Amino acid sequence: MSKRIWVAAVPLALLTLAGCAAKTPKGVFAGRSGPDEFVVGRAQPLVVPPDFALVPPRPGEPRPQEADSSTQALNALFGGQVQPSAGEQAMLQAAGPPAAPGIRSEAGSPGTTTVNKGSATRDILNAPPSAGTDAKASTPSSAPAPQ
Repeated sequence: MSKRIWVAAVPLALLTLAGCAAKTPKGVFAGRSGPDEFVVGRAQPLVVPPDFALVPPRPGEPRPQEADSSTQALNALFGGQVQPSAGEQAMLQAAGPPAAPGIRSEAGSPGTTTVNKGSATRDILNAPPSAGTDAKASTPSSAPAPQ
């Protein structure tokens, strides 16, 4: 049995080693027949097709090229300024006048009047986080039954 294995393995090994003795380069990219990416060709000139939707500029209007790139990007993404709809205008009017510009800096100042919500709220807010295994809820047994 082992003689048969040797008789089959030796010619197979010799045949495998013979493939390594080739004089031509072998490999994944050795026999390429595709285009050479390092050859530089002459590029065709760019041609701007006519745009019939363009209108001539009006005197006194700002040039669109003079806007900064961030404004141009926002306009391209979101379409620029849009007038609010009738529903949005009604909601803004119902909300009242706009807040003062520095209201956020005044909200945290020491002179701001705050409401004391009691020790129970303070204890709840300052309680350490837990998994909730100690929390229990109960309802009074003398509650009237719903009708």
